[in-house]
Amino acid sequence: MSDAELVLRSTRVITPEGTRPAVVTVSAGKITAVLPYDAGIPAAARLEDVGDHVLLPGLVDTHVHVNDPGRTEWEGFWTATRAAAAGGITTLVDMPLNSLPPTTTVDHLRVKQDVARDKAHIDVGFWGGALPDNVKDLRPLHDAGVFGFKSFLSPSGVDEFPHLDQDQLAQSMAEIAGFDGLLIVHAEDPHHLAAAPQHGGPRYADFLASRPRDAEDTAIASLVAQARRLNARVHVLHLSSSDALPLIRAARAEGVRLTVETCPHYLTLTAEEVPDGASEFKCCPPIREAGNQDLLWEALADGTIDCVVTDHSPSTADLKTDDFATAWGGISGLQLSLPAVWTEARKRGHGLEDVVRWMSTRTAALVGLDARKGAIAPGRDADFAVLAPDETFTVDPAGLQHRNRVTAYAGRTLHGVVKSTWLRGERIVADGEFTEPKGTLLSRPQ
Repeated sequence: MSDAELVLRSTRVITPEGTRPAVVTVSAGKITAVLPYDAGIPAAARLEDVGDHVLLPGLVDTHVHVNDPGRTEWEGFWTATRAAAAGGITTLVDMPLNSLPPTTTVDHLRVKQDVARDKAHIDVGFWGGALPDNVKDLRPLHDAGVFGFKSFLSPSGVDEFPHLDQDQLAQSMAEIAGFDGLLIVHAEDPHHLAAAPQHGGPRYADFLASRPRDAEDTAIASLVAQARRLNARVHVLHLSSSDALPLIRAARAEGVRLTVETCPHYLTLTAEEVPDGASEFKCCPPIREAGNQDLLWEALADGTIDCVVTDHSPSTADLKTDDFATAWGGISGLQLSLPAVWTEARKRGHGLEDVVRWMSTRTAALVGLDARKGAIAPGRDADFAVLAPDETFTVDPAGLQHRNRVTAYAGRTLHGVVKSTWLRGERIVADGEFTEPKGTLLSRPQ
């Protein structure tokens, strides 16, 4: 401890062993020790005593659409990473689509990295994309440090990122399995979507009917079958259908290398409460009924669902029309994900340790960053969020750091106020005041 540069002290520190009073020592951006609360403080160290606020590891969000370059008017690295920092997120992994160019070649990855380098307030990594015509680019992207590969089984919503049919899925999965990479999949079956009623208009019930559960269920079944055959690592993105849970449980029990995420909006919002015309609630797959939500929470509790990520997918406000068929589908959640999930989790008897496991520890492990991120433990990066878990606030869109302040959470009262966020031992935001960008660009550990 004698070489500590910084000491953070709290009566509630969330560690892998549980929550306890402790001091956390930091040197050269790394946690060096977690010690008893009454441990002496070296004279040369700066003490930050956060009192009874909770000190938790910075969150790791592995599903974010930054849309930069090319659609920066939708978001961008500067605004996305500020919003993340304001919400206690210290690491994000950017999705390969909605930017121009998409991250589907090494050259395109370099373009994105060059844009992000000086704008990142938090640490940023990148997913690659798997398209029908870029199988030859997958291994080079893997070697260049992407964390895995995103694909769609139904149309993505942007022309430059086409979806994979079943033969193309098998081809890409086989290539990725050959180097033990990770394939992450938007799993909705296009045939079930095409067969569903497509009425358009402002009624949310009509939109919900147009994205039925069986579209997810069928796509996940086909994904599991391919993964089983190839012994591939696959990850189901943004699960919304509870009907798929028995299939997921069975696949994992037989050893299929399958992981699953869900999102704050599926855990905190319900179809019954979505007003007609309110396309700020539109996402694909959609927000479903309250009974479905209850089963998702049960699956989180028993480990069937591994983690919770935002799927932050913003657009300009003009694309959020009152026609659910044509409005852009995506929910902006970076800044509000922690309080949104915590608000509902506490109602259901879960603790902050559970939230940390879902939103930091397991997400870090998903992308292989668990040696650096996801826990307050010696050797990890000194990334922290300081949270007042019992304080409440009412969501005012004007107070958001997202470029386009459209939110499905407007007017909601949430528990959990992020007081400050720390990146590698430096406070990057406190009480709404930000430092200059201090984030670094991350690559997949070799």
